[in-house]
This record gives sequence, structure tokens and C-alpha cells, in this order.
Amino acid sequence: MRWTREEYIEYVTFKGGKRPMFVELFGPLVGLDGEWRAQGASEDEISMNAFDWDYVPAVQCGGNTDIYGGPEPYIVEETDEYMIEIDGLGRKMKLMKGKATISLPMDYPVKTADDWLRIKHLYQFDDGRIDRVQLEKAKAGQREGALTVASMPGGFDLPRQLMGEEEISYAYFDQPELIKDMLDTAAETTVKVLDRISDQMVIDQLSVHEDMAGKSGPLIGPSMIREFVVPYYRKVWDMLSSKGTRIFSQDSDGNMNPVIDVFLESGLTQMYPMEPESGMDIVRVHEKYGKSLSLKGGLNKYVLKDGREAIRRELEYKMQPSMQKGGIVFGLDHRIPNGTPIEHYRYYVGLGRELLGIEPLSKDRKGWMRQAF
Repeated sequence: MRWTREEYIEYVTFKGGKRPMFVELFGPLVGLDGEWRAQGASEDEISMNAFDWDYVPAVQCGGNTDIYGGPEPYIVEETDEYMIEIDGLGRKMKLMKGKATISLPMDYPVKTADDWLRIKHLYQFDDGRIDRVQLEKAKAGQREGALTVASMPGGFDLPRQLMGEEEISYAYFDQPELIKDMLDTAAETTVKVLDRISDQMVIDQLSVHEDMAGKSGPLIGPSMIREFVVPYYRKVWDMLSSKGTRIFSQDSDGNMNPVIDVFLESGLTQMYPMEPESGMDIVRVHEKYGKSLSLKGGLNKYVLKDGREAIRRELEYKMQPSMQKGGIVFGLDHRIPNGTPIEHYRYYVGLGRELLGIEPLSKDRKGWMRQAF
């Protein structure tokens, strides 16, 4: 079911809502379509159109706040198993075909301050960062009920993309001014780009991608986040929130429990995907933070392989009445895993709708849109 931007904003800011929201955030893993087709799934089920998921149309605002002006990526090697390309930062990136959708770095461009200075211009402001054609599309989309989204580089993820996890771990201690200069540069550029855009329209949501944690916890702790990341976030969020932006959404895998408090200091209003296998329990997090933090995801994708009893236990716990009062966007914490029978997925959808008081699926289904909201 389609939600308007106003309905979605009110819901995730705990101001109201017509009912709980039930979504498919990521869709199937590579290869699951073949499994489902062999099990007799319809093409509408494989495309997700059969399940009438809740969604809000989303449109990017037209501002580029990340790398800009670098060389075009080019492929250096390709086989049936993988593809290697050189990206705009000069990194060698490898994509495993049929197994992954994201290329991973094989090397990194920055080890010293001099390395950073050679590529710093790729992160500095240029008027060309504002795509006026896309801005006009965003303004039109917003008038038609689409959520307008802006993105900023991650406070942890940006230095990690440039240095890698090992080098950045040392750099926080050995080269703190280098990390601060990276983030100061990103903040200045992001503020200039989004301030100009928000002079022409309200940006509904600021999104940031971090992926800064594993099962054992985040890769940096509260003190480093407070020193390096919070000032960066606040420079951007303080400007945008003063001009009407109401959602600040962070995407980070892993166990983020130890750093939720410090990220709330930075203005964050929403976190996802809340991975249960990494210790993120949306019920406990919601009990602790209440209306100060909206949550998306949180449903354990792996129970889909375990059968009806496991699915029911998961949904009855996560979708209990105390979780249905707004702010929680229920959905799987990642892509639907391979090995999930279509019958289990159908049961998951039907039971979730029943527990949330959403009408059963009918033949007149409205479809599904995967959106970066």
C-alpha cells in the first residue's frame, strides 16, 4: 500500500499514523528467484508485486555530497566468476558475480595526509554537485506525495572507504587531524550543497550510511564518535533541521547498542536495519528509547527458513501491541536469504498482516516499490 510523505513522516516521528507499517526493505538475495520459480512461485511473487507491501515513494533531492569529478571507473578484468574495476578513487574493486551485488575494495588510496591532499578536491564544493534537473523532479515528486531524501557521507564510512578499517583504526590515534580534515571537508561540502537545495524545497529526510559494527559491537566507541563524528553530523543536521527536515536516518549493520546514546546526541532520529543476529532487539531498544528513536527492519530473516513455528514466535514477539503505536517500520533486517521456501515467505507475509491488523491480500494488489527511504 502506498503511503504519502506526510503519512510516513508523521508515523516515524511518532506524531500519528493510520496503522503499523509493514515493508520489504531489500528484496531477495541473488539466486532466490530461481529457487522460488522451481517451487511454483508466480512471477508476481518473485518480483514482490504479489505481496502489496507498504511503501512510500522516495526521490533523491539532486545533491551530490560524496566524491565528485573523479575519473570514470573502468573494468580491468572480467571472468565468469568476478569483475574487477578501478573506481573514481583509483581503488581496485572486485564484484563476485551471482553471489554479491556490491563490489568490495582490494586496496585504498590514503595512508598519509599527503595522500589525502591529492584527492581532497574530489570532496570539496562545486556548483556542479547540484543537479538542477533532478532538483526539479524532486520538487514535482514531493508535490505528488514522494519523500524527498538527501544523503551525506558516513562519519565512519568516509574515512574507512579511503583508508580501510585497519588504517583508520590506527589513524584515530596517530593521525587525528587527518580524520578531522576529511570530515570537516565533507561537512562543509554537504552543508553548502543541501543548504542551497533546501532554499528551494524542504528536504524530508537526511540519510547516512555507516555499516560500522559487527556482531561483537561497533568498530569505534562513544568517545571517538563524540570527538570525530558528532560534530560532523551536527553541522549538517542543525542546518537542515532548522529548515524543516524531520528525519535523520542511519543505516548500519551489526550491534550498535553501545553507541545509540551518543548518536542521539548528534540528532539521529532513526536507525536500521536492526540485525537480530547481531544482538539488536527492536523490542528492547524501543522499550529503552521510546519516541526518541524510530526503528526500521528488526525481523530476523533467518527464521524464514526455519518454518511456521519459528516465524510465528518471531512475529508475535516483535509485533506485540506495545510495538504497534507508531515509529516502528516492520521489515526483514536484510535480503530474503537463499533457502527460504516460497511457502514460508507467504506465511510470513500473511501472519504479519494479521498481527498488525492489515487486511488480507486480495487479488487486486497494488505492487511494491523498493525505495531508499
